[in-house]
Amino acid sequence: MPSSNYPTSLDTTSTQVTPGSTTDLDASGFEHDQVHGAASTALIALETKLGISASPAASASTNALLTHTGTGTTAWSTTLTSPTIAGATLSGAVVGADQLMSAVIHKDYSETVYAGGSTSTAVTLDETNGNTQTWTMSGNCTFTMPSGAGLQPGTALTLILTQDGTGSRTGAFTSVKWAGGTAPTLTTTATTGADILCFVTFNGGSSPVWYGFVAGQDFQ
Repeated sequence: MPSSNYPTSLDTTSTQVTPGSTTDLDASGFEHDQVHGAASTALIALETKLGISASPAASASTNALLTHTGTGTTAWSTTLTSPTIAGATLSGAVVGADQLMSAVIHKDYSETVYAGGSTSTAVTLDETNGNTQTWTMSGNCTFTMPSGAGLQPGTALTLILTQDGTGSRTGAFTSVKWAGGTAPTLTTTATTGADILCFVTFNGGSSPVWYGFVAGQDFQ
């Protein structure tokens, strides 16, 4: 984009005049080379910035809005900062990147349900798979609760556990505090009877403390 010679106000018909059939194109205000040069510079700058055909330029992003950053003549960004959106319909996924949303009213929402499959004897739980998870107990399993720098305080996790065809599988959970200090005994009936356990951590991080609750057992 040009770095100088920008207008200080919008042009009018007196500054961007239209020549008539008898106008001398060398007359003052109608210099053809200057008008043509300015138009060509603007077109080339737009093509360079936005790209042509189906291929965007290096400085452009596919399906993105360009906003002026307020500094310099070429300072454009695809990051929207402090916009006011009166209303919108989302047609794709939005990644919040662990950023704060406040004063939000949710309506008709749901959580991702992650089907973890068979547990075998050890499972490391990951809340990024989904905050509601289903598992089939196929062994006496030790569940390692989520931890790490990305684990946010206030994270909740719901597990729905069902025994396999053998049944009598046990479950242990690392770093979990239970009411009265006693962990629940899972339903042992083979293939039937789901236990729903809920967990929440108030500190998160790499050394989280999880609190466990029995929402209900032997759902049939």
